[in-house]
Amino acid sequence: MKTRILSFTLSILLAVAAHAELKWEQSTIELHPAMGDKQAVAHFKYENTGKTAVHFKSVKASCGCTATQTQKEVVNPGEKGEITATFTIGDRTGQQVKTVTVQTDDPAQPTTMLTLKANIASALEIKPTFVYWTSGEDPKPKKILLKAAKEFPAKDITIKSNSQNFVSKVVPGKPGEWTIEVTPKDTSHPMGTALLIQTDYPKEAPKSFYVNAQITNPMPPSMLRAPANQAGGPAAKTATPAAIPSPAAH
Repeated sequence: MKTRILSFTLSILLAVAAHAELKWEQSTIELHPAMGDKQAVAHFKYENTGKTAVHFKSVKASCGCTATQTQKEVVNPGEKGEITATFTIGDRTGQQVKTVTVQTDDPAQPTTMLTLKANIASALEIKPTFVYWTSGEDPKPKKILLKAAKEFPAKDITIKSNSQNFVSKVVPGKPGEWTIEVTPKDTSHPMGTALLIQTDYPKEAPKSFYVNAQITNPMPPSMLRAPANQAGGPAAKTATPAAIPSPAAH
């Protein structure tokens, strides 16, 4: 009986000692692609530090804009390799977070989540991206400030509207800076428009951006903040309408 117990215990110890183990150099990679880059590529390196081979079962990206590639299907003990994740930037800006789920037969960690973070600078800084007037408001022009990034040497921009109820013009400032003045012809009723900002860079495929202008309804009394009951309390304020999300740059 003691011999059987000893043999069973020894077999368990040998199995534990012979397990596979895939060690990742890093599971999160942060990238800063240059202006004009079409892709951001992350290299997730690994090593099998165990005693048995590791087999990849699946490698899946979180979205269609990210492609993955493995160097090998089987990683023998002591071998190294990497999984590449290629993110297609397109018109995206800001921080983009994409994940890759890796499944193996490694008993120590059968599932690993790899994360690619791409910080994409905007070619054109736009403030604000939405201007509005309430119905009946004096139709005075409102300004939108534009500033091109250093890596985006645009020299000229034009502005177009899909509505004849708004007039817009571009006022050049310092090199790479402009002011757009938007004026509604009439604020008697709600209406809106998307303004197309067209740049001259790059020459082969100039980038374009969108901002929004809108005439909104006045806030009904029920939407206004009630004044404080005590004397000297804050006066009622009109809530600010939420901005319309602007479409992505092209």
